[in-house]
Amino acid sequence: MTSSSRLPLRRSLLAVAAFAAVPALALTGCGSSDPLGDGQSSPAGDGGGSAEAIVIGSQQYYSNEIIAELYAQALEAEGYTVEREYQIGQREVYLPELESGAIDLLPEYGGNLLQYYDAESTATTADQIHGALDEVLPEGLRALPRAEATDQDSYNVTREFAEEHSLTSLGDLASVEQDLSVAANSEFETRPYGPEGLSEVYGVDVTVVPVEDSGGPLTVKALVDGDVQLADIYSADPSIETEDLVTLEDPEDLILPQHVTPIASEDVDEQAATVIDQVNAKLTAEELIGLNTQSVQDQASSADLANAWLSEQGLV
Repeated sequence: MTSSSRLPLRRSLLAVAAFAAVPALALTGCGSSDPLGDGQSSPAGDGGGSAEAIVIGSQQYYSNEIIAELYAQALEAEGYTVEREYQIGQREVYLPELESGAIDLLPEYGGNLLQYYDAESTATTADQIHGALDEVLPEGLRALPRAEATDQDSYNVTREFAEEHSLTSLGDLASVEQDLSVAANSEFETRPYGPEGLSEVYGVDVTVVPVEDSGGPLTVKALVDGDVQLADIYSADPSIETEDLVTLEDPEDLILPQHVTPIASEDVDEQAATVIDQVNAKLTAEELIGLNTQSVQDQASSADLANAWLSEQGLV
């Protein structure tokens, strides 16, 4: 699909998604590029890249944008032309764009993506999940090699609440003699690891309190202030450490491994896929937490963070 044929569709979809995302974006407070601005593009340089632009998208989540920007700058360094379409919502919004060819590349998270396409999948390990993705992804899309880094949903409580009720794992919540609520994005209600899954696997009933900032500062504040007893916070978020939160263990694997997994269209050639793989090879859990910490604490932009990190890793 050529750029001229896909641009009208992409722009119309993005306009709707961007408008819907404005209230949530205003609340995140993390360093990121302007989600409503025009996609940036760079001319192909002296490398082996194609003159056809690779359109890279990101979720409405600052950490996901950072990863997308790592891919973007690494590809540009190899001569590829890149257009950026960041902060475009959650799976219900961006997956149709990937499927239509409006977006060529987006960093995803293995287990959650698999369950989106196949809620009945029995895959539990990282290798099983990656193999299963090849079977369920729509025609024209493929999962590139995953990174070591994970950034998965996790149930968190304050240390005070954990000590008061002797909590270490999700199953321990069954003994808490009070109503339980969890701060999370509204779509958490329908996720396999949400209230229904928690009840089926651990016998624990919770009510979702919608906080639409993807486990960000408002979600953390709701937990720390005692407005809720639990919060869905992504595991690479630095607030888990800075707020001394307790992530409840999940011995029954309710939440599948969420390794960073790039999803690519057919317009991402093998040379580009190799560039992305070189980035993922360096992207450990510790490195991702470090990038997220700089974004949150220093309000650094994804562009600046990516440039510095790629330089440190010898990738640009």
